[in-house]
Amino acid sequence: MTAPTAHDSPQKTGWIEVIAGCMFSGKTEELIRRIRRAQIARQKVAIFKPGIDDRYSADHIVSHSEARLLSVRVESSADILRLAGDAQVVGIDEGQFFDMGIVEVVEELADRGKRVIIAGLDQDYRGKPFEPIPQLLAVAEYITKTLAICVVCGNPADRTQRTTEASERVLVGAKDSYEARCRRCFQPPKT
Repeated sequence: MTAPTAHDSPQKTGWIEVIAGCMFSGKTEELIRRIRRAQIARQKVAIFKPGIDDRYSADHIVSHSEARLLSVRVESSADILRLAGDAQVVGIDEGQFFDMGIVEVVEELADRGKRVIIAGLDQDYRGKPFEPIPQLLAVAEYITKTLAICVVCGNPADRTQRTTEASERVLVGAKDSYEARCRRCFQPPKT
């Protein structure tokens, strides 16, 4: 299901929107687009990113196409709950880098009547579910799955291929170490 429009938005309640997909699929770009529309509607927004994400900017969420919005870096999901204040719309980028408490945080924010939009990788470089995104998908009212283009064959891609030998699950800031791949061209690591 796609994000709600002005005509079908829930009234007098909050909700959760999850934008999930592989790297280079436009997740952050879509998050920025939705937040900008909320700003145009003169809604109060609060935007957060995990402290670990310092790739392009310390104080902005930034897409690979260099679209950007001012944001606050936080160390834990609990910080979001504390800092959201009177925002009507809460945007969260790189949801996969947050602790599992993010699920309770976004539910609490939605219960307080806020629109919560969170973007993140749904699979890691091994093709395995990347927590806490699967749990967020389960509690979201609206889900958008973004696809990239496979760099090998041009098909729609929903996997992130790591092109280095690094074995740690999280490898931040290594844009050149990943490619978008389709199901057929994706090669999971041997170990």
